[in-house]
Amino acid sequence: MSACGGEGECEQEILTYGPCWTIHCDVSSESTTPSVRGVEHAHVIDVIAHDSKTDEVTLVMLESRPWDGAELRLFQLQEKINAYLSFVLDGEMAEAYPQFEGKKIRLQLDCVGMPGNDVVGFLSMVREQIAFQGINFEVRVKGDTGEGSCGPGCACAEN
Repeated sequence: MSACGGEGECEQEILTYGPCWTIHCDVSSESTTPSVRGVEHAHVIDVIAHDSKTDEVTLVMLESRPWDGAELRLFQLQEKINAYLSFVLDGEMAEAYPQFEGKKIRLQLDCVGMPGNDVVGFLSMVREQIAFQGINFEVRVKGDTGEGSCGPGCACAEN
């Protein structure tokens, strides 16, 4: 599993993002192209960040493609989420980032548009199930619905 949160080539680099976020970037030899990120690349942790204010570690999945309703996209999203959960629950994250061991975890999907009902339904089930492991899940849509969730009425916005 490789992790990258920066642009271009980065190896054990720490970037500061805003007043309280630290983005950790650690590209392993498993990744031949460090800038390859996104839901379609399940083997890559797109961004891993620590919020010193909340002491929460966020693993961000990036979806830059508009939602098209394709079954392949839903499968890719499922594989990406499974890889992130494995990274956290199987101890890989604690091994790579021992300073994050025991911290609250949040998975976050950043996407360019509102997902379709099938994806929203799937993400609601994921959110409910991983909550049993103490892991939060958030969807942020980059667009006119605002920051923080898919928008009003979406199950991912409920606390």
